[in-house]
Amino acid sequence: MSASFPEPGAPGGESVAVTLTKAGRVKIRYPAELVQDDGTRVSVRAPWAAPGVRDFGFVRFEPGDVLTEHYWRDRWFAVKEVRTGDGVLKGWYCDITRPAVLADGVLAVEDLDLDLWVSADGTSVLRLDEDEFDASGLAGRDPAAAGEAVRALDELERLARAGELTGLLA
Repeated sequence: MSASFPEPGAPGGESVAVTLTKAGRVKIRYPAELVQDDGTRVSVRAPWAAPGVRDFGFVRFEPGDVLTEHYWRDRWFAVKEVRTGDGVLKGWYCDITRPAVLADGVLAVEDLDLDLWVSADGTSVLRLDEDEFDASGLAGRDPAAAGEAVRALDELERLARAGELTGLLA
């Protein structure tokens, strides 16, 4: 990571473990620096945690990238600001999730498959993984959660298209 982003656990930042589950299984767990917790929104910063490069076609996540991730205890999404190691903004990757829970140094988040990508200049707004969401069976198992997930994706898309997504992060 660049000098402008302290390593998780470095002085000045409490370390937390972000645990992302999907379909009841841990998908990924990684250390992050707690940036802010105002009681409703929890913000953390971490280097790209997956091994190697992940090329989505519209953006590449790669070693050295830094994500500032914003999770809410009362909203059904997370917004992750993605930057290169030297600070160049790539865009925002938004996960549709159940509301986050932070307890005992663990930030627990359940991924509900739906995602939204917003490019750095705001001109590209892409709804992602709707097929995975449909195939997950959530609508049959938990129709209320499925409804919240779709509403959250619609809200994020509306905010992104109106140029208001970053207002959530202020």
